[in-house]
Amino acid sequence: MAKVSFLDKRIFRQFLEVVSVISVVASLTFIFVEIPKGCKLAVGGIFLILLLLVYVALWVRSNNLQQIHTKIEGSDVIIKQGDIFEQPDFKVIAFNEYLDTQVDEKIISGNSLNGIFIKSHLDTSVVDLDRYIEKYPFEDEDVVGKNPERKSGKKTRFEIGSICVYGEYLLTAFSKFDDKNRARLTMPEYLGFLIKFWDKVNRIYAQKSVSVPIFGSGITRIKEHKNISDEDLLKIMLWTFRISEMRFKYPAKLTIIIHPKKMDTINLLDIKSSNNGL
Repeated sequence: MAKVSFLDKRIFRQFLEVVSVISVVASLTFIFVEIPKGCKLAVGGIFLILLLLVYVALWVRSNNLQQIHTKIEGSDVIIKQGDIFEQPDFKVIAFNEYLDTQVDEKIISGNSLNGIFIKSHLDTSVVDLDRYIEKYPFEDEDVVGKNPERKSGKKTRFEIGSICVYGEYLLTAFSKFDDKNRARLTMPEYLGFLIKFWDKVNRIYAQKSVSVPIFGSGITRIKEHKNISDEDLLKIMLWTFRISEMRFKYPAKLTIIIHPKKMDTINLLDIKSSNNGL
């Protein structure tokens, strides 16, 4: 199913811009080149077919956009399909509120982003990573407290939005866990996470570019919003970025990475077109 309608007015506007250029070129050409009388109908038909092909090409391109570039309050923002681990500078990995590192398909799934990070991209042992997190100079407000009754996983809880800088990675406390280790968030908590997260990034990014996933696109569920789409989550991220104090100074930029399997569910033309209204 096409993400963009064939008669979408935005495509029609692009088409008119292309037609205006083609018309100028054709007008200048026909000043010096005379079309034989018997060929005018054929040339006209070819011209109409060319215009139809141009329109179809614009429609196909709009449905297959894999990257857009925009500016939000002066910051360069790129939204694209890709692999977050291949991006330059800081890469954000979302953990739960305990910053657990136990990949056992119960606390952390091996297929989740933090599971892949721990299994395939960690440059040290998990034990060393745990020690690093334990000694990391978090701010007092970042540490919520202890949960001694927790049966498996770590006991120290962090405020969602807190960040631990680990080399080129920003490990952030994102999802809350219930007593059965199920990741969950309410919408107010999700918004609160994003506001705090952008504030933390603003303090530590040191004019480096930052790449983030679409938060909440994985196994974390937004309570009472179980059917919220990845595109809606992306729009919420962009909106909270706009109202936050986070501003990337050139050449640093924000890149939001979309997993290839999610591209069919996100209309980047809509995202780009609605930017002014975010």
